[in-house]
Amino acid sequence: MTELLQRAFDRASRLPQQQQDDFARLMLAELDSEQRWQELFALPDSEELLERMADEALEAHRAGLTKSMDLDEL
Repeated sequence: MTELLQRAFDRASRLPQQQQDDFARLMLAELDSEQRWQELFALPDSEELLERMADEALEAHRAGLTKSMDLDEL
Protein backbone atom coordinates (compact mmCIF):
# COMPACT_ATOMS: atom_id res chain seq x y z
CA MET A 1 0.00 0.00 0.00
CA THR A 2 1.30 3.44 -0.83
CA GLU A 3 1.92 6.02 1.87
CA LEU A 4 -0.77 8.29 0.44
CA LEU A 5 -3.38 5.54 0.43
CA GLN A 6 -2.44 4.61 3.99
CA ARG A 7 -2.87 8.24 5.06
CA ALA A 8 -6.32 8.36 3.42
CA PHE A 9 -7.40 5.17 5.19
CA ASP A 10 -5.98 6.38 8.50
CA ARG A 11 -8.00 9.58 8.24
CA ALA A 12 -11.13 7.72 7.13
CA SER A 13 -10.78 5.34 10.07
CA ARG A 14 -11.28 8.27 12.46
CA LEU A 15 -14.64 9.18 10.92
CA PRO A 16 -17.94 8.07 12.46
CA GLN A 17 -19.05 4.61 11.28
CA GLN A 18 -21.69 5.92 8.85
CA GLN A 19 -19.18 8.24 7.18
CA GLN A 20 -16.67 5.39 6.98
CA ASP A 21 -19.28 3.28 5.20
CA ASP A 22 -20.11 6.18 2.86
CA PHE A 23 -16.41 6.60 2.10
CA ALA A 24 -16.02 2.88 1.47
CA ARG A 25 -19.02 2.82 -0.88
CA LEU A 26 -17.63 5.79 -2.79
CA MET A 27 -14.19 4.18 -3.16
CA LEU A 28 -15.65 0.83 -4.22
CA ALA A 29 -17.92 2.50 -6.76
CA GLU A 30 -14.96 4.44 -8.17
CA LEU A 31 -12.89 1.26 -8.47
CA ASP A 32 -15.78 -0.56 -10.16
CA SER A 33 -16.26 2.35 -12.56
CA GLU A 34 -12.57 2.45 -13.44
CA GLN A 35 -12.54 -1.30 -14.07
CA ARG A 36 -15.59 -1.00 -16.32
CA TRP A 37 -13.97 1.80 -18.36
CA GLN A 38 -10.82 -0.28 -18.76
CA GLU A 39 -12.91 -3.22 -19.99
CA LEU A 40 -14.79 -1.00 -22.44
CA PHE A 41 -11.60 0.57 -23.83
CA ALA A 42 -10.14 -2.91 -24.31
CA LEU A 43 -12.95 -3.96 -26.66
CA PRO A 44 -11.86 -4.33 -30.28
CA ASP A 45 -14.31 -1.74 -31.61
CA SER A 46 -13.94 0.84 -28.81
CA GLU A 47 -11.60 3.11 -30.78
CA GLU A 48 -14.02 3.24 -33.71
CA LEU A 49 -16.94 3.89 -31.36
CA LEU A 50 -15.12 6.73 -29.61
CA GLU A 51 -14.18 8.30 -32.94
CA ARG A 52 -17.80 8.10 -34.09
CA MET A 53 -19.03 9.64 -30.83
CA ALA A 54 -16.48 12.46 -31.12
CA ASP A 55 -17.54 13.14 -34.71
CA GLU A 56 -21.20 13.26 -33.63
CA ALA A 57 -20.38 15.65 -30.78
CA LEU A 58 -18.46 17.95 -33.12
CA GLU A 59 -21.30 17.85 -35.62
CA ALA A 60 -23.80 18.81 -32.94
CA HIS A 61 -21.55 21.66 -31.83
CA ARG A 62 -21.13 22.98 -35.37
CA ALA A 63 -24.91 22.81 -35.83
CA GLY A 64 -25.41 24.99 -32.76
CA LEU A 65 -26.99 22.20 -30.74
CA THR A 66 -24.61 22.57 -27.79
CA LYS A 67 -24.18 25.27 -25.21
CA SER A 68 -21.21 26.48 -23.22
CA MET A 69 -21.02 25.46 -19.59
CA ASP A 70 -19.96 27.78 -16.83
CA LEU A 71 -18.03 25.50 -14.47
CA ASP A 72 -18.65 27.93 -11.62
CA GLU A 73 -22.37 27.23 -11.92
CA LEU A 74 -22.10 23.45 -11.58
